[in-house]
Amino acid sequence: MNAASIAARQPLPARTFTWLGRPAAAFGKVADKVEERQLVQRCLGGEARAWEEIVRRHSPRLYQLCLRFTGNSAQAEDLAQDALLRIYRALTSYDPAQGSLATWMTALTRNLLIDHYRRSRLERSTDSLDDPNNTPPAPVESRQRQPDAGVWQRELRDEVQAALARLSPELREAVILRDLQDYDYKEIAAVLRIPEGTVKSRINRGRIELARHLAPRLRKGTRML
Repeated sequence: MNAASIAARQPLPARTFTWLGRPAAAFGKVADKVEERQLVQRCLGGEARAWEEIVRRHSPRLYQLCLRFTGNSAQAEDLAQDALLRIYRALTSYDPAQGSLATWMTALTRNLLIDHYRRSRLERSTDSLDDPNNTPPAPVESRQRQPDAGVWQRELRDEVQAALARLSPELREAVILRDLQDYDYKEIAAVLRIPEGTVKSRINRGRIELARHLAPRLRKGTRML
């Protein structure tokens, strides 16, 4: 099996990572840059095991990025697999002088996510035009919940994901990369191709919006606890 086939079939260890947990330190950014350059060269030389190692190191981070952006585990896995294929096909363009392999892979994945968001928005708009009588479903009243801290925390994770989904894509991706993926400002600027000052501004605005969306839930949780 060649490396391209492995890119399509390599399983993603999605369930080994907690929803809000950051990627394990063994992956991505901490990998030795010299070793990663060698891995890339070996992969370009046709060595399937080199690509397997790249996937092992970086696929958890890519999956988590897709999950936080979409809020859907099935979509996230499909998008992460698509991202791996895109990364493999573009591997000859990777330039270590421009940044780490993790940053470059994240930038390609981010572009894929933005394309997915635009397609999804267009499809939703088209569906709405096709059905003029289409109206959003009436809200379903929630069941009476027991004031259990564990239940509340699980529900809060869902609320955080829902709040992230309500942010604009530019604010959402900045918050995800900084607060959930643990990239520094310089790396985020490289991924998004914007100045560091703009990165900081988007993160700050995103945090404010996120806090605004979560405030009612947090107040309710405080009363429960």
